[in-house]
Amino acid sequence: MTAQEVRLCGLLLREHFGELVEKVGTHLLRSGAQNLRTLIHETGISLDLVKKSLCVLVQHGVCVFSSGRKGPGSPTEYLTSSDHILRILRYPRYIYTAKTLYGDTGELIIEELLQRGDMTMSSTVKTVADRLTQNMEDGHSMDYSEVSSAFSKLVETHFLQRCPPMAAAGKTKSTTSATPGTPAVPVSTAPPSAESFPDCYKVPHVTLTGRGKRQLSSEDGEDQRNAKKARMDTETHGDEGIYWQVNFERFHLHFRDQAIISAVANKLGQMSSEIVRTMLRMSEVTTSPTATCTKPLSANEIFRSLPSSYSIARPILDQYLTLLVDDPMEFVGKAGESGGGMYVVNLHRALANLARATIESVVQERFGSRSARIFRLLLRKRHLEQKQVEDFAMIPAKEAKDMLYTLLSENLVQLQEIPKTPDYAPSRTFYLYTVNQLPTARMLLQNCYKTVANLMERRLFETKDSKRLLEKSQRIEAILASLQASGAEPEQLTEVEEMITASEKQQLASLRLHINKLDSAENQVDETIFLLESYVSSTATAAS
Repeated sequence: MTAQEVRLCGLLLREHFGELVEKVGTHLLRSGAQNLRTLIHETGISLDLVKKSLCVLVQHGVCVFSSGRKGPGSPTEYLTSSDHILRILRYPRYIYTAKTLYGDTGELIIEELLQRGDMTMSSTVKTVADRLTQNMEDGHSMDYSEVSSAFSKLVETHFLQRCPPMAAAGKTKSTTSATPGTPAVPVSTAPPSAESFPDCYKVPHVTLTGRGKRQLSSEDGEDQRNAKKARMDTETHGDEGIYWQVNFERFHLHFRDQAIISAVANKLGQMSSEIVRTMLRMSEVTTSPTATCTKPLSANEIFRSLPSSYSIARPILDQYLTLLVDDPMEFVGKAGESGGGMYVVNLHRALANLARATIESVVQERFGSRSARIFRLLLRKRHLEQKQVEDFAMIPAKEAKDMLYTLLSENLVQLQEIPKTPDYAPSRTFYLYTVNQLPTARMLLQNCYKTVANLMERRLFETKDSKRLLEKSQRIEAILASLQASGAEPEQLTEVEEMITASEKQQLASLRLHINKLDSAENQVDETIFLLESYVSSTATAAS
C-alpha cells in the first residue's frame, strides 16, 4: 500500500467519521492486523474510544475481524482494507446510479444504507417513506408498499444483499460490543459475497402497512417523537435480525458495462452500442464478475432480445455484429458459427483499451499532441530505436529526442538495452524504447490518488476559511424555513434576508461555485480511478 493511498483513506475517514476513526483506521492500514490491546497502546487512545471507532469501521464494512494468528484463544485481530475505504469516494456515484435506475425512492434507499452501513428492510422502508413524505405537498404521503417494491427490485437486480449471518461472528462478538444506546448490528469476519450463503438475495416477508409520517417541527413534539420511537422499536415486522447492505461489486459491474457501452457509442454509433448493451444485459446472470469475457451468445438470441423500438432487420444486425468483430478495439469477438454465429463481449480487452485511451489522453494533455503521437507509436510497435521513432512519427530528430527523454523522465516510456556482446559496449548495444501499459497505469493510478487528496484538502481549507460565513448563512436559512412554515409576513422574511449583506452574498456565491468545481473535479478523477483500477484488477485475474 502506497503513501498516497493511506493519505487519501485518512482524508475520507476524517471527513465522514471524524478524527478519532481516521487515526484508528490509518494506523490499521499502516500496521496490518492488530488486536485491541496493541491498538490502544500504539494509538494512545482510550479503550472506550477505540472500541467505538472499531464499531464504526465494522458497521460500514471497512474493517473485518478474525481470531488471532496464534491459534484458538488468542486475542481477536482487526484489519482494514484500503479498497473498502476508497469506496467512500464513489458514494455520490452509487446514489446517482440508483436514482437513474429506480427514481427518488431507490436513491434514498441507497443513501440511507450508505450512511448507516446496514439496516433491516422494515427500518429502511419506514425511514425512506418518512423522508419522501416530508418533501411532498400537504395531504400527500408515500405508501410503505411503494418503497418495499423499490427495495425488492434493488435486491432482485443484486444492488442490495443480505449481510452474512451472525454465526461466524459469534465468538468475537463481545470484543466489538455496540456503543451505549445503539442497537447491536451484524458483523462478519470476511467480506460478504453472494456465494457465501444461499439466502443472500432472498427478500423476507415483511408485515408492514401504512404510510410515511411527517416529522413534528415544534419543540413541543419532542416528547411525542420519543414516545413514538420507543413504541416503534418494540414493533415486529418479520425481518428481525436480517440486515441489508449495498452490494458494491454489482455497482462496479454496472459502471464497467456503462463505460464499455459509452465507448462503443462514441466509436461506432448508437445502434452498435445498443447491441452491446443487449449482449451485456443478457450475460449479467451467466457471467462471473471476474470473467475476461461474457458467455457466448448466438446471433438469434441477440436478435430476439433487442428492444422492439429499434426494429433492426436480421441482415442489418449481422452487419453490425461483423462491424463490431472487425473493429481494432476488439470489444466484441466471435466464438463460433452455430445459431447464426456465437459472439462474446471481450471484457478484459475492452478495459485494456479504455485504460490505454485514458493514458494516451493524459500524455496528450500534459506533453502535447506530438508526444502523444510518439507514445501511441510505441504502444503499437512495442520496441523502436530512436531513429525509427523519428522516421515513423515524422518528427525532427532534435524534437523527437527531447520528447522521448521527457517521457522517459516521467516513467511513461522505458528504455531497454539489448547488447550484441557480453561487455555491453555502447557502440554494440541496441537501445529500444518501449511502453509497458500495466506499470504505467499503476503509476497514473497513484497520481490520481494524489490528485483527489489534494482536491479534498483544498475543499476543506476553503470551507474552514469561510466557516463563520457559512454558519451564518445556515442559521439564516433555518430561520427563513421556520418563518415560511409558520406563515410569516413577507416583510419579516425580507428583514431576515437582509441580515446577510450584498458583499457576503457575493462571497458566498463565489465560495459555493468554487466548492462545486472541486466536487465535480473529484468525481471526474474518480471515474479515471475506477477505469484504471478495473484494468489492473482484470489484468491480475487474466494472468492467474
